[in-house]
Amino acid sequence: MQAVTVSSKFQVVIPPALRESLRIEPGNKMQVIAYEGRIELIPVTSPQALRGFLQGIDTDVPREADRI
Repeated sequence: MQAVTVSSKFQVVIPPALRESLRIEPGNKMQVIAYEGRIELIPVTSPQALRGFLQGIDTDVPREADRI
C-alpha cells in the first residue's frame, strides 16, 4: 500500500506502479464514490471497449420446463 499527498488544489497523483497495473492512461474517466469513509475511483469503460468480452461463454444452461 502506498500513501499519496493531497495538494493545495485537492489533487492526488496515482503512483506509477498502480497506474501501470490498472492500465490507467491520461484522459481516462473515473467515477468517484464515497463509500464507508473512503474514496473509491472506478474506471469508466466505454461500451465499445466491452465488445466481445463474453466471447466463448457457455450458454448451455439447464432451464426449467415452464421457462423454455
